[in-house]
Amino acid sequence: MIAYIIRRLIGAVLVMLAVATLVFFMIRLVPGDPIAAMLADSGSPEAREALIRRLGLDQPLLVQFWRWFTGVLQGDFGASLYGSNQPVADILMTALPKTLSLALLSFIIAIAIAVPAGIVSATRKNSAADVGVSLFAFLGLSMPDFWLAILLIIIFAANLQWLPAIGYAPMSEGFWEWLQHLILPAIAIGTGFSAIIARMIRSSMLEVLQADYMRTAASKGLTHRVMLLRHALPNAMIPVITVVGIAFALLISGAVVVENVFSIKGLGRVLIQGIQNRDYPVVQGAVLLVSAFFVLSNLIVDLLYVVIDPRIRYS
Repeated sequence: MIAYIIRRLIGAVLVMLAVATLVFFMIRLVPGDPIAAMLADSGSPEAREALIRRLGLDQPLLVQFWRWFTGVLQGDFGASLYGSNQPVADILMTALPKTLSLALLSFIIAIAIAVPAGIVSATRKNSAADVGVSLFAFLGLSMPDFWLAILLIIIFAANLQWLPAIGYAPMSEGFWEWLQHLILPAIAIGTGFSAIIARMIRSSMLEVLQADYMRTAASKGLTHRVMLLRHALPNAMIPVITVVGIAFALLISGAVVVENVFSIKGLGRVLIQGIQNRDYPVVQGAVLLVSAFFVLSNLIVDLLYVVIDPRIRYS
């Protein structure tokens, strides 16, 4: 197991190196000029040349890449091309807690809905409960998260005035204040993911419940609850864990639309603004950070396989 983890970590480092190289060169293939965007129509040719030299954009691409890459190896992601040349690390560390908080709460809501819904749907196949879960999954997959977000704002913020409509409150201001600002966007994001996971659990549970060892467990006189929780659910969770791991990584990077609806400047919003502004260092740093979450998520999923099913061993 330790040797496997070491190999995976080495592979993760190689993946991150490849991502760093690709994002550096591919962002520069996007049409647009950061200097033109910064100066608009007000800059003279002299001012343009001076700004290019100050930002180091007059150097060959390979020289620029080497300077940025060696900085990343030392924990320096460079500085934003805009504003007061704020370090990219500071921008990302300001946005990351907001995105992580939103992703974690959305993930908890999705799991809290999906697991019992998927189990009930599988154990009561073709019943009213199964039809209800299938209908919920259909609606959850069909509704755009931004539409659900707007609907929640209209109901709970504008009409009932129970919760704030926009903004983010850090945990330092209190748990309730933090939860009030995040519960609506978390529901908007988590509902769609809960539908995906619930359908996955239902499909996997139905397959497991028809297995021979489940009939053997029933012939031994085990109760339905023991059969379900100790035999069916752990075996059914193997493919579900894969989907859950990918879903959590997607929550980190895919909440940009809902973040904009609720005016939360998280990681996704920072990335989109960086692309719009051609802010190369910000885009490079954000993509690297998101890639790191995907790599880490895949490693955790592989390790959870062993925890859930002791028969799985990595050699």
